[in-house]
Amino acid sequence: MAAGGLAGLLPAQTQLEYALLDADTPQEKENLVYQYLKKMDSRERDLTVPELGRDLQWLNTEGPISLHKDLCGKVVVLDFFTYCCINCLHLLPDLHALEHQYSDKDGLIIVGVHSAKFPNEKVLDNIKSAVLRYNIVHPVVNDADATLWHELEVSCWPTLVILGPRGNMLFSLIGEGHREKLVLFTSITLKFYKERGQIKDNNVGIKLYRDSLPPSPLLFPGKVTVDNSGERLVIADTGHHRILVTQKNGQILHTIGGPNSGRRDGRFSEAAFNSPQGIAVKNNVIYVADTENHLIRKIDLELEMVTTVAGIGIQGVDKEGGAKGEEQPISSPWDVVFGNSISGTQEDDVLWIAMAGTHQVWALMLEGGKLPKGSDLKKGVCLRFAGSGNEENRNNAYPHKAGFAQPSGLSLASEEPWNCLFVADSESSTVRTISLKDGAVKHLVGGERDPLNLFAFGDVDGAGINAKLQHPLGVTWDKKRKLLYVADSYNHKVKVVDPKMKNCATLAGTGEASNIIGSSFSQSTFNEPGGLCVEENGRLMYVADTNNHQIKVLDLDTKILSMALPILNPEACDVPDNLPVQKDKITNLPKLPKSAPNVQLPSLTVAPGQTIQFLLKLTLPPDSKLNEEAPNSWFITAEDNTWLLQGQCLSGEIKDVSCQTIIPFQLPRSHLSAEAILAVKACLYYCSKGSSACMMKGISFSQPLQIASTNQGSLTQVELIHTFLTN
Repeated sequence: MAAGGLAGLLPAQTQLEYALLDADTPQEKENLVYQYLKKMDSRERDLTVPELGRDLQWLNTEGPISLHKDLCGKVVVLDFFTYCCINCLHLLPDLHALEHQYSDKDGLIIVGVHSAKFPNEKVLDNIKSAVLRYNIVHPVVNDADATLWHELEVSCWPTLVILGPRGNMLFSLIGEGHREKLVLFTSITLKFYKERGQIKDNNVGIKLYRDSLPPSPLLFPGKVTVDNSGERLVIADTGHHRILVTQKNGQILHTIGGPNSGRRDGRFSEAAFNSPQGIAVKNNVIYVADTENHLIRKIDLELEMVTTVAGIGIQGVDKEGGAKGEEQPISSPWDVVFGNSISGTQEDDVLWIAMAGTHQVWALMLEGGKLPKGSDLKKGVCLRFAGSGNEENRNNAYPHKAGFAQPSGLSLASEEPWNCLFVADSESSTVRTISLKDGAVKHLVGGERDPLNLFAFGDVDGAGINAKLQHPLGVTWDKKRKLLYVADSYNHKVKVVDPKMKNCATLAGTGEASNIIGSSFSQSTFNEPGGLCVEENGRLMYVADTNNHQIKVLDLDTKILSMALPILNPEACDVPDNLPVQKDKITNLPKLPKSAPNVQLPSLTVAPGQTIQFLLKLTLPPDSKLNEEAPNSWFITAEDNTWLLQGQCLSGEIKDVSCQTIIPFQLPRSHLSAEAILAVKACLYYCSKGSSACMMKGISFSQPLQIASTNQGSLTQVELIHTFLTN
């Protein structure tokens, strides 16, 4: 058995590590590893790994895997990880590279052993989301009780353990940054045991979870922000490796990058990102935390160009910085927000960066200026502002002596008496503040007083240290109410903090990871929300509900979660944004049969710029089914009021009548009359299950509008319900 766990490897592997330091050539290193393996293989007793419990849950496999039966004859790399951990994420490219080099036919298998830090990470569905989000394509076992972790006496995330073909432990690698050793150890181990005829080339039953999923307009959106006008949203569609710019009704204005990961500057159609997270927008410029490329990118909406302004495209280890942005290595930037230097003459002359990979907050100087407790800096310089680089929950009057633990969300409150950055410090489960007067780092809510305890998490409303959070990823400041909202990600909630009283309370979400759009905040649910923002006038909050693949819209005045934002492709729309309605486009819309009923709806009072969300729910006669090959569709008309249709999406597909179809409509800002009638129509083709007869049916809903002169900028929902009768 594995006597002493990993400690049994320590004496021999330590000798090898010292010998490798003195080796000059690759051949010398390979020989040293080969001799080490001869010694380990000739031991009287193998250091073996205990079998995994048969009742454990597996992902990316056809069923449970036995280490000693199914993986007999394979070199196995066990990756002990937890999906919240940035160091574990940094290791994934090394494992991807190894998988690209060797397959199970070559005798190599990687097995992720998920050993959770947070309670939320023990839930299989949440691990499934992480496996998809980070494109993990090897088997993963949910060791929720950390049984194997304790058996082997693993002590930190990530830890790699390399096994020989008998389940015999050969090497361990602790922490990140060991790619060269990982490749060296595995390649020589494969060679060593192939020479001895102990490697089998059989396939292991791998079945990727991602292959069973339907397509989705958004995939794990990490962050969302709204521009100052409140009319445009910018969404980090993280899983699709792209940035979307949409109208507030969800209609896409720009798609930048995606759907595959990459690293390319250039025009929107050729640019590429890798799991982008934080975004900051001002006028027609967007800055992006291109997380897994370790870059900060700049998007110019007028020129339709993407450029790199910080980072070199590989993970940096520098914890000081100070070089020109595009020459400065950085590590896993997770969020960005505009701010002001203390000596600059221009507004928004600093881009603050949550540098999750080095547990710091950095600054990119967009103009020349000075930071608190710093010297004058030139335009383009990128450097550390706060955080020592040690992963801890340490507050300090001197920003460089403070410690953060994977800061993942930033928001700015520039007005007095705050004048600070709010930081969602995910691994310490706290929200902290950084003064923009003197750089002092202070505690706001969550965590505990011991700066080295990163396990003080929970779900408790309260004040200061008595409040508990679980891995918060996002924060946003509400200027109107002087309140801070927190995406308390692993508690599946949005919380509200009064920074004056340090009170923290649940605003929305039940704590259950699900997807319910309730009539009130308290009934609605989320699934690991990663980011959020509030529009300038304080009315609407947008939440990136990451694992539900949605942007949810919360009305802060009425306390109603009004909808999940529909994402509408411009290709599916007949009218481009900001163009007049073309007559031929209207005539191309389907004609309803004369028998189609016309439902008169009650008059609706609306305001210029307001969004109406039509919820279309159609029911077919019994024993009928939708003909999915036919052009089932909805469309909008407005006879004598075509000005209403300017810039609108006029039609769309109806793919499934078992759930409601969401049809957004935003009134133009300028109106030509105080009264108008909008018609929402639907055309369906369905067949009787018992015969080959197929019918075309239609329905029209007439919505009278009374247009008020005041601009409310709110959302209204209108239900359109109809049941088709049997002929």
